[in-house]
Amino acid sequence: MALLDGKVAIITGAGRGIGREEAILMAKHGAKVVVNDLGGHFDGTGQSRSPAEDVVKEIRAAGGEAVANFESVTDFKAAKRIIECAIDNFGKLNIVVNNAGILRDRMIFNMNEEDWDAVVTVHLKGSFNVARHACSYWREQHKAGNMLNGRLINTSSDSGILGNAGQSNYGAAKAAVAAMAIIVDREMQRYGVTANAIAPVARTRLTVDATPQTAAGMPAAKAGEFDTFGPANVAPLVAWLGSDDAKDVHGETFRVGMGSVWMMQGWHSVGRVQKKAIWDPNELGAKVKEELAKGATKKESMGQVMAGGV
Repeated sequence: MALLDGKVAIITGAGRGIGREEAILMAKHGAKVVVNDLGGHFDGTGQSRSPAEDVVKEIRAAGGEAVANFESVTDFKAAKRIIECAIDNFGKLNIVVNNAGILRDRMIFNMNEEDWDAVVTVHLKGSFNVARHACSYWREQHKAGNMLNGRLINTSSDSGILGNAGQSNYGAAKAAVAAMAIIVDREMQRYGVTANAIAPVARTRLTVDATPQTAAGMPAAKAGEFDTFGPANVAPLVAWLGSDDAKDVHGETFRVGMGSVWMMQGWHSVGRVQKKAIWDPNELGAKVKEELAKGATKKESMGQVMAGGV
């Protein structure tokens, strides 16, 4: 029996890159897949049906089952139609992968309102829209006695977990979708649902077309060599997280790519200064600097990750 036999999955932004690899692998492992993609450019402009349709053709040619969906995740009502697409075509929904995304990089002093709103809307509101309707469906089904073992997988990024200059819009949204997964997991456990997040390290349109400085650190593999930064390296973890075998994995964030999976840990206490009185600011500052000097808050960088240093 295949890992995802009998499962129905929705993958947003599945026309290219990481989403495409996730859709193809899930179908290979038995899932029926809704390939959602608006077909826009990396900055969110434009629209095309070809990316989603091409992935569906590829899945069907390999003997799998899939349908294309072209709704925008940024529209609350359209997101509900994405959920309904799975139910109408395949009778149910088990897995949602929030993968759709765009980039509009600017330093904070150059970023305009439109660039901020566009990126946050796709990544954060889009993830909320799809998750909200999926969770409502899973809750209703659970109450009716139909255990679907819902799986929500949000796509975060090292830009949000570690921080990356020029991406305050993207990074803020990506940090938020990781936090959302933790919170949704706590809300939905009683209904048999798990929610987790991944932070991919992969060469995609967003890294190649939108951020050439990042792409330079993700060279393509030579013929016959392992493609360290290939997006296919992300898909196996996502497929597993969507399975019943991952039923005990709750509210986790994983970095994934380069043949590796990192178990990540978010905000947590690493030091403390205290006294049972109101601090004098000068005294407090000296104590904080003393604590910081111990190196407990030393940060890793995206460059270190891609270089294999962490």
